Order: sequence, then C-alpha cells, then structure tokens
Amino acid sequence: MTTTASTTVRVKVAVAAAGFTSFALLYAPQPVLPQLAQQYHLDPGGASLAVSVATGALAISVLPIAALSEVVGRRSVIIASVVISAVLGLLLPLVPSYSVMLVLRAVQGVAIAGFPGVATAYLVERLGKVGVAAAVGAMIAGNSIGGMTGRLATGFTAGPLGWRGALYVVAGISLVCAIVTVVVLPRGRQHQEDRQSLRDVGVGLLHAVRKPVLLAQYAVALLAMGSFVALYNAAGFRLTGELHLSPAIASLVFLAYALGSVSSATANRLATRIGRRRAIIGALLLMAVGAALTIPESVAMVAVGFVVLTCSFFAAHAIANSWAAAEAPENARGQTGGCYTLMYYLGSSVGGAVGAVIYGEAGWAWLIAAVAVWLALAAAAVGVGTTVHVRTRELAHT
Repeated sequence: MTTTASTTVRVKVAVAAAGFTSFALLYAPQPVLPQLAQQYHLDPGGASLAVSVATGALAISVLPIAALSEVVGRRSVIIASVVISAVLGLLLPLVPSYSVMLVLRAVQGVAIAGFPGVATAYLVERLGKVGVAAAVGAMIAGNSIGGMTGRLATGFTAGPLGWRGALYVVAGISLVCAIVTVVVLPRGRQHQEDRQSLRDVGVGLLHAVRKPVLLAQYAVALLAMGSFVALYNAAGFRLTGELHLSPAIASLVFLAYALGSVSSATANRLATRIGRRRAIIGALLLMAVGAALTIPESVAMVAVGFVVLTCSFFAAHAIANSWAAAEAPENARGQTGGCYTLMYYLGSSVGGAVGAVIYGEAGWAWLIAAVAVWLALAAAAVGVGTTVHVRTRELAHT
C-alpha cells in the first residue's frame, strides 16, 4: 500500500493542527504567570505550577496512553486528546480558586498526553521511516506556532479581557484546530491483528530503553526542554519586573517561536548534510549562547537571545525526535515515542519549576548558569550515547 501525495498533505495538516492545539493549551497560562501571582499572592515558583502541573501530569500519563494506543489505535487516541483538552480549556477560566485551577490543569495535561505520546509512532506507521522526518518537522512547526500563538493571544488579551478572558480566547482557537484534526486526520495502517497485547507492550518498553542512541535522545528531551521552559517561565517576571515592560509588550518575546518553527522544519536537512551528532550538539551549544545573551539588562539583547535560544531548541528537538523515531525498534515504536515524550515533558515540568525557584531566590544570572550546566550534560549524553551506538554496530558487523 503506497502513500499518495494528497494523503501525506492531509497527515501533515492534521498533525500540525493537533500540535497547535496541544501546545497552545499547554502553555497558555505562561504569559499571565505574573498576573496569577498577583491575584493569588504567589511567588514565581508557586505561579509556575500553573504550567508545571499540566506538563508533569502529561509526563506521568504519556506511557500508559502510548500503551493504550497499541490496543485501541493511534488515531482514536489523537482525536480524543485534542477534543477533550480543548473542551477542558473552555472550562479553565471558570475556576473559583487557584487550587481548583491546578487540579483542572492536571486533568488537561493527561488529556493532552494523547497527542505527543503517539503522534510520532502514527507518522512512522502512516508514512514509513523515509517520510517521517518531514512530517515530524511539520508537526513540530505546528507545536511551535501553537505555542507562539497561544502565548501571544494570552499576553495581548490579558490587559483588556483579564487572564480569564485571555484563556477563553486561546481555548476557542484551539477548539477550531481540534475540529480540523478530527476531519482531516487519515486512519493509520495498523490493523487490528497488528496491535499488541499488554505483554508485548511491556517487552517493547524494555527495548525502547536499551539502545544507547535512544537514551541519548531522551536526555536531550529532558535537559533541553527543561532549560527552555525554565527561561520562558521566568521571562515574564523579569520583563515585567526588572525591565518594566507591560504584559502585552513582554509577550512579544514569544514571537521567537515563529523562527523556531522554521528551524524545526529545516533542522533535519542540516543533520543530513553534517550528521545528526554534530547538528544536535551544535544546536545545544547555540542554546547556551542564546541564554547567555539575555543576561544584560537590555531589551534588545534579551530579544536576540531568546530568538537564538528558541531556534536552536526547536532544531535540537526536531533532530532528536526524528532520530528516536528512526532508531525505534519495530515492536517498540509507540513505547519509544512515549519515552521521548515522557522525558520531554518531565523536563518541562521539573525544569520549569526549578528554574522559577532559582530565579526567585538567586536571580537571572544564576538561572542562566544552571541552564548552561543542563545543556552541557545533554551534549555529553549525545556524545557518549552515539559513540557506544557506533561501536555496538561495528562489533555486530564483525
């Protein structure tokens, strides 16, 4: 069975729309963290829980949902994910207290987990290993555009509408994109007889954590995403506090996501030319450079730094994600995608919360220092993991 050009386009449109929905909803509260802190009398660490609770719940639930997709089918899980998370987004502005908001955000995180946890495996099954890189790029581009649009919509409408009205706007846009996914997403090629039993799922999970090259990609997901979210969680407090910008102007920092979507779509071309290892380590190094550029108390330097940081992060993520998909054992595609997504959102949850605490207690420069250490560890993991992978292959051939 061949994949037609029209089907490929449908797949790309659908996963881009689903990525838009997931990321817009997941990070919508990020630009209004200072307003939440003010209303509920919170420090930066406490306010950042509005983001970290959702990403943490996503991280915890992604593997069980990936296992579920082996039984019920990946398309069904993706459809349920985008629809339920969008509906929960419409309920979020109605919460009577911050504690109730955290509970609802946790439930929303579980719902959102259905898309990122199985999307890459769906793409491999639908398009094959050859076509997956371009589709992953389209998906991550949708993620980045969704993250940017959701944050900008929240930041710009929080002034006239308040943070509740701003969240309504994002939820409405996300619901439209969820409907696009429902209508456009083709069925996968996985037939009922190909679906795995729970025992097979467990065996596949063991295979997904045995290959050093896959462990290296999981490390990139954990540490790069943790660094990225830590800086963006604290950015609103620094821009509206130390640099005295309005919430609407401060939210312009998220325009960097537009360039991030471009870098994610083109990163795998660069990796093809110079090699995945060099490309991903170079991207991590550029992330550290971008973070360092934000240290001076200059709005222009902060803007440039976040552009460099964002472009290099999405490049690293695109390469690591497609690399993990390509190296996934055939009986562990869903589990490999689940492991990658688990580490990605665990990094978002833990890194985002820890970063906000570091900023609140020690300031921006110490946060940058912590991020530099995390990125160095990610680069080291890629170096070690790929070296072991190459040597293992050489021994196998011998």
